[in-house]
Amino acid sequence: MKPIGLLTLLAIFGLSYVSAQTSVTGTVTDQDGLPLVGVNIVEKGTTNGTSTDFDGNYNISVLDNATLVFSYIGYNTTEEAVSGRQTINISLSEGMLLDEVQLVGSRSPKRTSTDTAVPVDVIDIAEVTTQSGRIEVNELLQYAAPSFNANKQSGSDGADHIDPATLRGLGPDQTLVLINGKRRHQSSLVNIFGTKGRGNTGTDLNAIPASAIKRIEILRDGAAAQYGSDAIAGVINIVLKDNTNKVNGFINYGAYNTNAPGDFPAGTPNTDGNRLDTDKDGNAIGSDKSFDGGSVKAGVNFGAAVGNNGGYVNVTTEYVKKNKTLRPGFDFRRGFGEAAIEGFNLMVNASVPLSEKAEFYAFGGRNYRDTDAFAFTRNDGNRVIPTIYPNGFNPRITSNIVDNSVSAGFRTVLDSGWKLDFSNTYGKNSFHYFIKGTLNASMEEVSPTDFDAGGHNLTQNTLNLDFSKYYDDVLEGMNLAFGAEYRTENFIIFAGEEGTWGTYDVNGLLITDPSNQTQPTDPISGELRPGGSQGFPGYGPANEVDRGRSNFSLYADGEFEFTESFLLSAAARFENFSDFGSTLNGKLAARLKASEAVNIRGSVSTGFRAPSLAQIYYNLRFTNFIGGDAVDQLLSPNNSPVTASFGIGQLKEEKALNAGLGFTANFGDFTATVDGYYIKVDDRIVLTGNFDAPQIPNVEAAQFFVNGVDTKTTGLDIVLSWRKTFNESKLSAAFIGNINDMKIDKVNNGNLDAETFFGERDKGFLLASAPKSKLTLNMNYSNNKFDAGLAFTHFSKVELLDYQMLEPTSDYASFEDKIFQSTDTYDPKLVTDLVFGYQLTEGLKLNIGANNLFNIYPDQQDDWVEGGGYWDAVQMGFGGAYYYAKLGFSF
Repeated sequence: MKPIGLLTLLAIFGLSYVSAQTSVTGTVTDQDGLPLVGVNIVEKGTTNGTSTDFDGNYNISVLDNATLVFSYIGYNTTEEAVSGRQTINISLSEGMLLDEVQLVGSRSPKRTSTDTAVPVDVIDIAEVTTQSGRIEVNELLQYAAPSFNANKQSGSDGADHIDPATLRGLGPDQTLVLINGKRRHQSSLVNIFGTKGRGNTGTDLNAIPASAIKRIEILRDGAAAQYGSDAIAGVINIVLKDNTNKVNGFINYGAYNTNAPGDFPAGTPNTDGNRLDTDKDGNAIGSDKSFDGGSVKAGVNFGAAVGNNGGYVNVTTEYVKKNKTLRPGFDFRRGFGEAAIEGFNLMVNASVPLSEKAEFYAFGGRNYRDTDAFAFTRNDGNRVIPTIYPNGFNPRITSNIVDNSVSAGFRTVLDSGWKLDFSNTYGKNSFHYFIKGTLNASMEEVSPTDFDAGGHNLTQNTLNLDFSKYYDDVLEGMNLAFGAEYRTENFIIFAGEEGTWGTYDVNGLLITDPSNQTQPTDPISGELRPGGSQGFPGYGPANEVDRGRSNFSLYADGEFEFTESFLLSAAARFENFSDFGSTLNGKLAARLKASEAVNIRGSVSTGFRAPSLAQIYYNLRFTNFIGGDAVDQLLSPNNSPVTASFGIGQLKEEKALNAGLGFTANFGDFTATVDGYYIKVDDRIVLTGNFDAPQIPNVEAAQFFVNGVDTKTTGLDIVLSWRKTFNESKLSAAFIGNINDMKIDKVNNGNLDAETFFGERDKGFLLASAPKSKLTLNMNYSNNKFDAGLAFTHFSKVELLDYQMLEPTSDYASFEDKIFQSTDTYDPKLVTDLVFGYQLTEGLKLNIGANNLFNIYPDQQDDWVEGGGYWDAVQMGFGGAYYYAKLGFSF
């Protein structure tokens, strides 16, 4: 063949190849015609792929003779030959994929959120984050889930850095958190000050990057019989993204309006002319600001296919930096406001098919946060060294918080049809305190101004073996599941440097022999200068803890469709803890199809929650500010002889009874779920009030963890949604509501004084963690490149008892009068959020909006409130209006 002939043939072949390329567009919907977001679309036999956008649309360039593979978790995979077509619309039917993460609350592959026998919210996190400037998972869920509540704290030590969150008004540690169906480790922090959920530990949802989340499933029903300890209130399952061949990301910037409404006296801290300078230690006054709390958050998510059979690796990184907010306070609390945060997040989710019926999967990540919050102000007296801070100072409690986690497993379908899932999940939270802008008063003029204060960590390892099988030919369908779990936990408190916890004598030597060493005194008041770092005293050798335990459990779970209309599910779980013994719990749930559009459902179950290692072993000597006065206190560990000497017993498990009844309805464009619930919890673990402790050196009061109260909670969850398409316009509305009522049945004080053990003020904190109601109306409109969202959230009245409750009753007409005078009533408030979005280009979108548009604050209070500011940490927060801009990109 002549050279020119060969070149000609190559050119012709190249032209024919180019001409064989086709750009295919289309829409992917479910069987009801609703668009599916994030459907994976791959050119079969290649790594060329894409995924659907928010409206279910896609665009991909492929060969004329290509075959497209459409796959989506929970739906049957569909293949479609292109055959030269430029438009291919696909409707996916519900089904089962090997790597599917089951809908939480049901281990059957045939369940949807409206078909389940128990209430499950499925929150599309991409949709929620698009319509909000909120940058943390807790904040997103606060406005998207009916009975979820989370509050920013101030003046609460560690709780300023990790927000306590609750479901159905129960404790932060009574909701189990899963990632991809696997148990997530808890935080090592235990809440001890005036926070919601005092005495509780919990899982830090903000350690999980929102950019990595595909959806969040919230099971609002007792599930200890299915998932084990911590699931009394329900389960939150976070499903990670698995999309490939696409990059998504965003950059978000926002700031808070500092104009807090109120009639503040002249000279009030953090009003015009008297704003604390956050860049300098001490009590330096900075410049006035119209905005503060400036926050920037940026995230990128990208995925790549692994092989040609649906394997993937999906990676997310996020960076966040948020400055402090400062709001009007008092001279003893000049730093009242939210903490500063700087952090970095990495999350990976991966799956590698080993055959048509087997796969290896793994996911995990690392979250690092550097946080900074003000403690209470030291203005003068024995705690201030004038040569270091002439005008007093505001200690800063800073922390390094690290969460590491990794889960890996193997899934397969056996020849018998049983699905096997074997996995191991490891997680660790480390919380390390560094106290800055402080001093150790007993060291006087030679005191450093920052200290390594030690910290704590919690490690958890969980080994799971699960089996399940769906039988199409038994009844109208039957699913059986059983399995075993072995979990180990380890809690550690590690000491800081000597100066953070030690008390020194007049010669600058650590006091080890108090009878022969002299502690320095304040020359003006004559009072002893206390040891330890001010703001947070730090952990010393006497506080160190290294304790662990193990837990073994077995469970069985079945769902039986006796007819097309009637479903019955049952579950039982046995657990044995190495430190307190065994427990057996069960659950029954049923669903009845009253019609094609309406389901009636109900459940009853028993539950439990084991006391956390932190609740058993945590201990600290600290300074608590009560009504502006410093009081040195001891939190004694539950296993201590000191605790026993006060008549406090050893901790045991919390026991629960859950019942629910509700209905779901689906009428085309309109869906509704309404569910009532009843939750009885006996022996709830709480933190006691302050016991006088004159027998303990250098301590005025002592507190303890106890199985202190029995509670009953009744409530109603409502989710109504409507969606309509008009030509090119789309309009949707959703009403999300929770009505809740918690009552304290009994205080288990035995022979101890009831008011000291768990008094009216302590009851107020517990009840305030279960707000009476939260009602939200979300409305969204889109047309071509433009969209808008408007939301109204109504927060109910909250009542708290302030520090006047600790004054002598003789100062009031009666005990009842003292309660009346101490009650702070926060009236109901309506918060408005507004956002506008515009699609600048195919891969670039801009959102501009405001959360709390009209700058609504809680009602103004006085200087008796817990945080030392003008407001307490109630549902709506105390930050005011937040304005933001968000630029999203994808390619």
